[in-house]
Amino acid sequence: MARVKQNQKTTGKQKKVAPTKTPTRRKPVPVDHPQRTGGPRKTFRYRPGTVALREIRKYQRTTELLIRKLPFARLVRELTNDVAPEPFRWTAEGLLALQEATEDFIVHLLEDCNLCAIHAKRVTISKRFFQAAGTTMPKDMQLARRIRGPIAGVSSY
Repeated sequence: MARVKQNQKTTGKQKKVAPTKTPTRRKPVPVDHPQRTGGPRKTFRYRPGTVALREIRKYQRTTELLIRKLPFARLVRELTNDVAPEPFRWTAEGLLALQEATEDFIVHLLEDCNLCAIHAKRVTISKRFFQAAGTTMPKDMQLARRIRGPIAGVSSY
C-alpha cells in the first residue's frame, strides 16, 4: 500500500500570525582568510590517490605510445651498435614495432606485478630489492616474470 502523508485536521479558527520584520543582514563574522591578511594563499591539493586514478583512466583511454620515440630509438641504436660488429640500420616501421612490443611487455609485466602485490595483501608494488641472478629486481616483478614464463617474458630469471 502506498504511503500517504497525513495532514493535520483544522479545528475551525486559524490564529493570525503577526507580520514579522524583514530579516536584516547580519554583519559577517571576521574570519582569517589568507586574501584579507595578505599572507600566502594555501595551494589546493587533491586527496591521495585521486590524481593517480585520473591518470589511470586517462592512459587506459588512449592508444598512444607512452615512451617518446626519439629517446627510444637512440637507446635501440646504441644497444644494437654495442652488440653488432658493424652499424645496424633500422627502418621507422621496425623501431615502431619494437617500441609497441616493448611497451606491451612492460605494461603486462607491471599488471602482473600489481596482481602479485594484491595477492600478498599489499597495495603498492614492492620496493624491497634483493639480489637475484646478478641483478637487483623488485620482489613482485621477479615473481611475475617467473609466473609468466619464458614465452611471455625474458627467459632468464
